[in-house]
Amino acid sequence: MLKYAYHNLLASPHFPSALPKQKLEEAKPACETAHQEILADRSADILGFYNLPETDITHIKGFMAKLDPRFDTMVVLGIGGSALGNKALYSALKTERELPRKLFVYDNVDPVYLHEILASINLDTTIFNIITKSGTTAETMAGYMILVDIIKKKFPNDYRSRIVITTDKEKGFLRQVIKDEGYASFTVPDNVGGRFSILTDVGLVSSAFSGMDITLLLEGAAAMRNRCSSMDIMNNPAYLNGLIHFLYYRQGKNISVMMPYSNSLYDFADWYRQLWAESLGKRKDLKGRDIFVGQTPVKALGTTDQHSQVQLYSEGPNDKVFTFISVESFKHDYTIPNLHPDREEVSYLGDKKLSELLNAERFATEIALTSAMRPNCNIIFPQIDEYHLGEFIMLYEIQTVFTGKLLHINPLDQPGVEAGKIATYALMGKEGFDEERAEIEKYKQEHGLES
Repeated sequence: MLKYAYHNLLASPHFPSALPKQKLEEAKPACETAHQEILADRSADILGFYNLPETDITHIKGFMAKLDPRFDTMVVLGIGGSALGNKALYSALKTERELPRKLFVYDNVDPVYLHEILASINLDTTIFNIITKSGTTAETMAGYMILVDIIKKKFPNDYRSRIVITTDKEKGFLRQVIKDEGYASFTVPDNVGGRFSILTDVGLVSSAFSGMDITLLLEGAAAMRNRCSSMDIMNNPAYLNGLIHFLYYRQGKNISVMMPYSNSLYDFADWYRQLWAESLGKRKDLKGRDIFVGQTPVKALGTTDQHSQVQLYSEGPNDKVFTFISVESFKHDYTIPNLHPDREEVSYLGDKKLSELLNAERFATEIALTSAMRPNCNIIFPQIDEYHLGEFIMLYEIQTVFTGKLLHINPLDQPGVEAGKIATYALMGKEGFDEERAEIEKYKQEHGLES
């Protein structure tokens, strides 16, 4: 079970300026309202991610059982929620479990990045998974058209077995392509938004392909969901962490730093950044009033960023809440040889485990930040495996929605992202966006930019 060490978020004799526990008591009515709103949304089938642990995954396991064993690599084409979860899970377990198959995620339209991926794979043994619910995401569809063209030309009689599409169950351009071409397909559920979709086909297909136990992933998520079902704030880590972050945000702590002390979990900080930023960064509340809320998520890596960011964190503006992620037991470890027993400069390291040094540095950073009166907490993995990753995912998805309720905003939409998509369509000449294109031309003229 994941552990949540929150003692440095609440006031104590050694940290008197932290959040008084009384503030949690005062917030109970708001928390009860948020909880009831979540229950209502679940009853209305709006928060579909809550029910994902019970999802039937036999279709994924069946596909993997029939998959040609020559395929040892998958390339996922997606962006945002269609990509970050895939990357986070693979990065977390590729070394811990020594996964038998490789995964690449093409989640940017940088042409050099695409070239690097193509140079790193063997097309003969690679399968491509295109993930977009709408089938209109410009970045994903650009990659789709380039790569499918390459595959069709290289394998004119065998291209269909090399392409998988994950999209809307019934609607959209890609669903028609699936019908026309006979590609294998998977589904993006209607009631699960992209950034909450890691435990749907969106994230489970690539995870199963790589060799992960997706049943354990869902079991961990179920355990955390059940643990976070209570209105008892002190025994509900998602609600407690969400409430504390909300209260600190109201005190002016506008930045949330996630700092894993594990390279394997670093991509989960990226996954968290999208979840927290896109869900909570909103201009308007539920009544349509301008409120401009949102806590900016920042990622750091321990111990690397002790030498790049912690100076700012300990002595710069006191506008941040810190979350460490630590691991108690690593799959691989090394003992530091005592090569210079007569030199005090390095002999203290001799015969110590590398993991011991890593966790000592995390604790030292905790002490330094607490001494500087900077609120911090620690999410503790007993070990990195599917079960505990499932717990982590569900913990933060529930925490995000709960915090959105406290802020009185819709944590499921992303109007700011949609505005950027529309501008991209206009710039690229998509039909039906003449008015937006005219506005862009006006913008260019006003700013002296070339047409």
